[in-house]
Amino acid sequence: MLKVVVIGAGQAGLSAAHHLLRRGLAPEEDVVVLDANPGPGGAWRHRWPSLTFGGAHGIHDLPGMALGVPDPAEPASSVVARYYGEYERRFGLPVHRPVAVRRVESASDDGPLEVVTDSGTWRTELVINGTGTWDRPYWPYYPGREGFRGRQLHTHDFRSAEEFGGRHVVVVGGGTSAVQFLLQLDAAGATTTWVTRRPPQFTQRPFDARWGRDVERRVDERTRAGLPAASVVSATGLPLTPEYRAGIEAGILVSAGPLEVLTPDGVRLADGREIRADAVLWATGFRPALDHLAPLGLREPGGGIRMDGVRVLADPRVLLVGYGASASTLGATRAGRAAALEALRLLGAGELTHRVGAAAS
Repeated sequence: MLKVVVIGAGQAGLSAAHHLLRRGLAPEEDVVVLDANPGPGGAWRHRWPSLTFGGAHGIHDLPGMALGVPDPAEPASSVVARYYGEYERRFGLPVHRPVAVRRVESASDDGPLEVVTDSGTWRTELVINGTGTWDRPYWPYYPGREGFRGRQLHTHDFRSAEEFGGRHVVVVGGGTSAVQFLLQLDAAGATTTWVTRRPPQFTQRPFDARWGRDVERRVDERTRAGLPAASVVSATGLPLTPEYRAGIEAGILVSAGPLEVLTPDGVRLADGREIRADAVLWATGFRPALDHLAPLGLREPGGGIRMDGVRVLADPRVLLVGYGASASTLGATRAGRAAALEALRLLGAGELTHRVGAAAS
């Protein structure tokens, strides 16, 4: 039986595995990492090709190996896939892929966990879950959506702005992805209408470490209360970069207000205006991909999972990284370290920390 199964080889999962091995747990004997992707990179490997490294927000270093300074014009998906792959090889991380986890279950409240996958079952004392959100795109319901005759797609499925040249696209959502789509679509010769539930929250506050801690504090308050985590943009706002400021001045990054209903040929806004559209792009975010943990009954009546840091209060055998306050790339690396240390504490492996000593970082 394993000591820890890490589910997901994204930033948080790789960080957790790194710290577990550096503190004395053995790859394959004590720890494995299960990843559903066919190769390294986590959710980043699925990002649209036009999202360059220079245009991406929040690609942070993993512990023990700096990312360096990649070409800003290279697709972020390529940069991160290469970086994560090199990281896995350098530190000998025991990543198994592609392995899709179907469910995590247990015959008792204090016995081993069984991680049931499409390629067998793994028995373990603890699970560190870092499955993120990419596999659960959120499609909000609006009346008339099923009758719209144009194309509908989600951020999850976006590949290129060029395929929309000469067409009118309604972009739904108030986050960074929506803003980037609007600028790319305009540059590709499309016309756009931006609809948001609330006025866009542009901010001139620097996105520094102090800002990151403030964001994590606000998100953490919700997860401690067992409430679903709020959207990232509700906690961060949108950075008022020179590029975004120019987009506002050009009228591209100006919200037309809330969407009320989809019509066969477009949308009707809350102020009564009807907009013809060839496509609706739902940049409406994602939800945590946690369905495989449902057999453990972790959710609170409020719909969320009550957390204390990375610990799930309903089941101490499960540690969540990339959820709540650690859902941002800013917090994911730290969360991986915190989960590894908590796992070692729960396993009673304090002596491993002493034996490895200064290897911890």
